[in-house]
Amino acid sequence: MDVPLHEITLRKYEKPYGSSKRELVRKICLSIGLLQPGDSRDVVVDVLLVLDDAKNDRKELTSVEIQELVKKIRKENSLEERGIAESNIRRQLKRLRDLMLVDKKQNLYRLSEFEPLSEIFEKKIEQFLIPHTLERIKEYLGKLD
Repeated sequence: MDVPLHEITLRKYEKPYGSSKRELVRKICLSIGLLQPGDSRDVVVDVLLVLDDAKNDRKELTSVEIQELVKKIRKENSLEERGIAESNIRRQLKRLRDLMLVDKKQNLYRLSEFEPLSEIFEKKIEQFLIPHTLERIKEYLGKLD
């Protein structure tokens, strides 16, 4: 069975005109493959939103704290509370860690080094993951030639 070392999905959407903060985070999640178009289970959006808000105070959160804040956001936005079990919150945190957006230290989570998401994307995805992925694809193409 072929198991990728890393996988990334990139999508381009319309420009972000007049979107709410939650909608912006949702489009970011769609754009980098954390959500699939049409997904109704979008708890990862709220997890990322919670961590982005905590970044401003340089606050690290436990998965239970994140779960409680996600519940609050979903209630405020009249969204279903499906997918907010602590086990699913931890799974979403793992996905964010795998994409190098989130750090975990002693069961505390934060956006990577409390940096803005734009900087994290640039440093860890745009400058690190994408070039290495393209390089490996070119190796396969070169072997084929």
